[in-house]
Amino acid sequence: MEPQVGSILEGKVTSIMKFGAFVALEGGGSGLVHISEIANTFVEDVHDHLQTGQAVKVLVLSAENGRVNLSIKKALPQQERRPVRPSRPGAPFRPAPSGAAQPPAQGRGRPAPLPPSGDQAFEDKLKQFLSSSEGKMADLNRSMDGKRGRRRR
Repeated sequence: MEPQVGSILEGKVTSIMKFGAFVALEGGGSGLVHISEIANTFVEDVHDHLQTGQAVKVLVLSAENGRVNLSIKKALPQQERRPVRPSRPGAPFRPAPSGAAQPPAQGRGRPAPLPPSGDQAFEDKLKQFLSSSEGKMADLNRSMDGKRGRRRR
C-alpha cells in the first residue's frame, strides 16, 4: 500500500547518496528525499544535514508506481521553515555544534562583513553592500588586468 500524498510520516534514514537520502517509512516501504527537499538552505553535502539511522519526519510529495518522493523541509512546522542565511554570501550553511564558537572568516586581508541583522538600518546595510561590492570589483579588475594585453604571435 502506497502512503497517501500530503501525509506526514516518521521514518529512519537508511542510506545517503549524493542526490539525497532514502528513508524507511513506519508503515513499511521506503522513499527518497531529494537533496533539494532536505533543508531550506542550499545543501552541498547531504551528510551535513542527515546521518544514517536518524529519525526524521517527512511529507509525502508523490507516490506512483512504487516510487515515493518525500520532503523533510515541507514537514517542518511553519516557523521553522524560514531559511537561515549563511554568514557570508556564497557560503554554505553549516550549523555549529552547540556551545562551540566559530572563528570569523577572513579573506584577502579584509575582515569578513558582519551578517545583516534585523535591527540594522537600511542605509547601513546599503553601505555594507557597496563596500563589499567595490572590494570584489577591485579584485576582479586586478585579476583581469594580467589577462588583458596578451597577444598571440
